[in-house]
Amino acid sequence: MPLRDDVVDAREGAATSLGELSDAWLVGRARELQVVGQHSDPQGRDATRREADNLLTEARRRGHPRMLGQLLCCCATLRLCTPGMAEQAVPLLDELLTHARRHRLDVLRADAHALRGRLALLDGNEDNALNQAAEALVILDDDLVPDAALGRRSWERLLATSLIDIGLVLTQLGVFDIADEVMARAHHRIRESGGPHEIATHLINRCRMLLGWGLRLERIGKQDDADGRFSTAAQIAVAVDGPWQESLFPRVPGRKAAEQMPVLAAACALAEPDGSHIDKLEEVSDPGLELPVQETIIIAIALARCYDSAERPDEATKVLFETRQRVCEDISEPSLRISLVREYARRARLDPDNAAVAVEEYAQELESELWTMRASRSATLMARLDRQRLNRQHHAITRQAMHDPLTGLPNRRALDAKLESMLREPDAQPLSVALVDLDGFKEVNDQLSHAEGDEVLRVIARTLSDTLRADDLVSRYGGDEFVVLLPGVELEAAESALTRTVNAVSRLPGSLSRGVTLSIGVVAMLPQESGSEVLARSDTAMYQSKRRGGNQVAAMSGDAHHGDPTEPPAWIPPESEQ
Repeated sequence: MPLRDDVVDAREGAATSLGELSDAWLVGRARELQVVGQHSDPQGRDATRREADNLLTEARRRGHPRMLGQLLCCCATLRLCTPGMAEQAVPLLDELLTHARRHRLDVLRADAHALRGRLALLDGNEDNALNQAAEALVILDDDLVPDAALGRRSWERLLATSLIDIGLVLTQLGVFDIADEVMARAHHRIRESGGPHEIATHLINRCRMLLGWGLRLERIGKQDDADGRFSTAAQIAVAVDGPWQESLFPRVPGRKAAEQMPVLAAACALAEPDGSHIDKLEEVSDPGLELPVQETIIIAIALARCYDSAERPDEATKVLFETRQRVCEDISEPSLRISLVREYARRARLDPDNAAVAVEEYAQELESELWTMRASRSATLMARLDRQRLNRQHHAITRQAMHDPLTGLPNRRALDAKLESMLREPDAQPLSVALVDLDGFKEVNDQLSHAEGDEVLRVIARTLSDTLRADDLVSRYGGDEFVVLLPGVELEAAESALTRTVNAVSRLPGSLSRGVTLSIGVVAMLPQESGSEVLARSDTAMYQSKRRGGNQVAAMSGDAHHGDPTEPPAWIPPESEQ
């Protein structure tokens, strides 16, 4: 399938220095590559994957958490859809999970679990795939708050993508009823915030799900219900044409979506199988396109039925046989593989008097058993969801005792416990300790409102976490003060790292920071020093930063404050926040 001219132009544009391009361009280009890479020939997939990897390298250099998370997701997805490259997605998904946990990017964390589910299915591990889908659903069960740094519309798009990826795993597992519910949740998000591409993608995926569901219902004799799913899928195949023409999908201008997208062509054919669909199905099923196994099977079944309708039974048998041979080693689509085997078994003519009836009866028994397994799987999924919810409730209670409810950071109790444990851990030495105070915060509360002040505290907390290492502990110690522990970091390196944080806060838009900046004092833990003593010295250093005008870091060595009579008295911890 040829690429659109604007896609080619964008690919050539990507050759310019990535450092000159905006964050929004990188994310948008990654979205486009993800689409193109899944609908290209092998050479095109290699090219898009290499370009996406270059974008990921640039995202790592910039270090912006949300952009990096989306690029990791894109690069992992491209490998999952490329035959023989799924294992290369493993380190990317591991990195994405760690990254999303650290920066509290729950939607991307859920999507990482969904993509892990797809990886498990490629390995034939259905139980693990089910666990990953359950974990993703539990994360998205929470009352998620839109990420203000992304903007509501972008956040809604990410949420819809995550839900769709979960729905695809459940579809492959044959848990169609729950997959349908998840797809409905995605539809609600897309309806509110999606553009033409998001709408087209959702409709195409829903079409795939309905076709798989219909074939599953046929196998247990529920033909009327199956016909209903095929009919709805065919209606979607027609409705998708509008948004598809404005989407990112590679396409030939002037031709309908159902004439170019295999799953849409199959939907129209399965709803009313006849000879009029044969040419379209043969065109979109060209072996050179290397279609996913799911679409390969669906197209073969639709084409065989159209051949039958046109009284070309030998060709029907041939396409089913060749498809069986082509997918015999693939175990990623257990439900559809059974549908293909059943379709072929029904055509067996080894012994017209006995064999065909025997094969049909055997297939019906097999399908009845598989239907029972499907019901059991649905019950298992619901049980695991309930268990995961209980576990999360337990962790939430534990977290509440050790975390500040406003910012989500560890609270004073958690900090004190961590600091005391680090004093006993050789690996934590050297240890730098910083006290962070907000410049101009009182004016925000007095001149605007306490609600605005609370939002500023959240923004500062997120920026502190985003700009420091995963090993560093950022905690809210009370009021507008934060404490940072930097294990394994010498004082000079800690000063440099915290200066980057100060600069990051000073560059925040005024609508987020309300003009607040940071005064930070940092010291190195001394031998035999207690937690309260090192915090008192960091407080002294912070006041030095304040006297210099704020918006900076003051680093003090172990005895720097002893000879200065102007230093304030020993530090008194602020009152706990209620």
